[in-house]
Amino acid sequence: MKTARRMEAIKPSATIAMNVKAKELKAEGKDVLSFAVGEPDFPTPDNVVEAAKRAMDAGETKYTAASGSNELKAAICEATQRDLGLSYEPANVLVSNGAKHSLMNVAEVIFDEGDEVVMFSPYWVTYPVQAEFVGAKPVVIETSGEDDFQPDLEQVRAAVTDRTVAILLNSPCNPTGAVYAPETIEGIAQIAVENDLTIVSDEIYKHIIYDDAQHVSPAQVSDEARAQTLIVDGVAKTYAMTGWRIGWIVGDAAFIKRAGALQGQATSNPNSIAQAATIEALGGPQESVAEMTAQFELRRNFVMERLAEIPGVTCATPRGAFYAFPNVAEHYGRELAGRKIGGSLDMAEYLLDKALISLVPGEAFGAEDYIRISFATSMEELDEGLKRLKAALA
Repeated sequence: MKTARRMEAIKPSATIAMNVKAKELKAEGKDVLSFAVGEPDFPTPDNVVEAAKRAMDAGETKYTAASGSNELKAAICEATQRDLGLSYEPANVLVSNGAKHSLMNVAEVIFDEGDEVVMFSPYWVTYPVQAEFVGAKPVVIETSGEDDFQPDLEQVRAAVTDRTVAILLNSPCNPTGAVYAPETIEGIAQIAVENDLTIVSDEIYKHIIYDDAQHVSPAQVSDEARAQTLIVDGVAKTYAMTGWRIGWIVGDAAFIKRAGALQGQATSNPNSIAQAATIEALGGPQESVAEMTAQFELRRNFVMERLAEIPGVTCATPRGAFYAFPNVAEHYGRELAGRKIGGSLDMAEYLLDKALISLVPGEAFGAEDYIRISFATSMEELDEGLKRLKAALA
């Protein structure tokens, strides 16, 4: 059967692939610990679940507008005002089937064949895939753990050409946990304004932040930057609602109208019951967010302490999200348990087979020297998993 050439750009998700391998080994009775998937281990808050039940009991199981219900759009506007101090109208909001779907809407509506999109590595695995799927070219600027993964503004400026249409950023960042400094966000926003570029700002982790880190959206920098910024967000990480599949874009009303038309032909509306639950998540009590973040911070501290004990491993301290991204390149070229470790994929496969711990290789994020560890799991599993990691690298 014929398939379109553009499908050559679609690669299996490395995070999902590692999770599948881990589940296969578990099915064989092996005690596999998975640190591969970016999914909070906490349950969805009770008040959110109850809101979904009430919606079902009230018969709110029909179609909404393809772009999301007016009630949810209003709730998103109120939450954006509360969190960022920015005022938007429902016409500036498109609700989609998760933030990943929101980002795909952006790619399909904005990027043309041959366009260039500036992004930063380490990047979330899906960013370059979505750009390439619609024929655009990812222009990747590397960052390093030695600099806390902060982008160099001169490199950003140098990367912009007459084919550049957008800059895509993610702070707090998956996979590094880096939070871009306010001056970095301001600099990127200025470059975008000067060159009339769209800023695609993935802020899905903005509430999961540690120490004295400050989340800054490029839309907060200036009125000009706000006009060119598309904020992508959702409830998956903040409210432990990964399976509910609700994300959104906030930005220019003309873009939102075009993206809504696309979504109307592609998927119609997001799940109506999940939309009702999201209204409660955004507008109801927020204590659960602080409680989950406090637990993530304890785990972050524990993971950093244990990684520091492993020879040949270094790790920049994550200041947001729930990932550690240690550099393990010092172990490349070694032979471990009879297996030559040539890079991050070899390392991840070795650790899964030998230590029964599932991690994601850095090559999936455009950063070969690293592996990603999700600490969105119990302290007991982290303790055991890090013991296994240390032993496997000894």
